[in-house]
Amino acid sequence: MGPVEFLVLAFPGETIGADVVAPLDSLCHTGGVRVIDSLIVTRRATGAVETAELTDFEHLKSVLTSSDEVNLIGQEDAAEAAGLLEPGTSALLVLVEHLWAAEAAVAFRAAGGRIAASVRIPPEHITEAHRALVDAEG
Repeated sequence: MGPVEFLVLAFPGETIGADVVAPLDSLCHTGGVRVIDSLIVTRRATGAVETAELTDFEHLKSVLTSSDEVNLIGQEDAAEAAGLLEPGTSALLVLVEHLWAAEAAVAFRAAGGRIAASVRIPPEHITEAHRALVDAEG
């Protein structure tokens, strides 16, 4: 199995459009990732929090639906994600396996190795580091 990651993808508005989910759906169909579980969390303008499955929305029924999904994202995860949301916004919670890394992980293990650490670096840190390097080179 490849690395597994839990993502909270937040969006303005109280609905998530199919166009927003389409890139993740494309990665699933090309074999880049496998969705293990997903959930939509909405914080209404009133502050009320609602959760729903993708299949609960007509415009999302065909996106990211897989018989492989298991219910691992729970209400505690939904509550924590809701705490990150402003009123009138929503989030897609998704647990994905990075299939692109699975083959490499198999090779590492076959050679007696292991992944000793994994650190996620926010994209803005890379952008800042690149900008500083360009500025230093002058």
